[in-house]
Amino acid sequence: MRVVAMADTHGFHADLTVPEGDLLVHAGDLTNLGKLPQLAAVADWLRAQPHRHKVVIAGNHDFALQRRPAEARALFHGLTYLEDQEVRLEGVRIWGSPWQPWFHDWAFNLRRGPDLAAKWALIPEGVDLLVTHGPPAGYGDRCDDGERVGCADLTRELARAKPRFHLFGHIHEDPGAWDVGPTRCLNVSVDECQRACTVFDL
Repeated sequence: MRVVAMADTHGFHADLTVPEGDLLVHAGDLTNLGKLPQLAAVADWLRAQPHRHKVVIAGNHDFALQRRPAEARALFHGLTYLEDQEVRLEGVRIWGSPWQPWFHDWAFNLRRGPDLAAKWALIPEGVDLLVTHGPPAGYGDRCDDGERVGCADLTRELARAKPRFHLFGHIHEDPGAWDVGPTRCLNVSVDECQRACTVFDL
């Protein structure tokens, strides 16, 4: 299965060239302010893509998915929206979660420590794709000022859950790929569609 992954389109999705593939994954920050009309526009665009499967999680800019969840989730009909949930698509196990350590009073923030650790403890072992918005500590989490803002509890859970791939965005300025034990970690941020999607085969 060919995976095409992105994060942080921030409303610039129409400017993005999306490669062909089987599974399209958006790892959050679909919009700038997460208003319902903005989310509806992204959902329409995602549905128009030719990929057989489309999986979406929220990011810290996608406010309505946290504040008005029923209305916002309804916009994603025909897509697979995950929030601390697993889906199996053609035998591929995918777990999605939108949380990150508290970051500038945006959406889906949780305090470091027990609150976040409880979310990551839900990740089942052995999934093929773990999709989170925020990065694990030490990988793809370095901001322009040099500060690392990833979640240490998420890094620890990778050792337990051992997903084949971990896809995330959030920190636009630190894209790349890292091997963490058996897990391939990928910061798939397209930085408001100034970078290309990440493509790989499962």
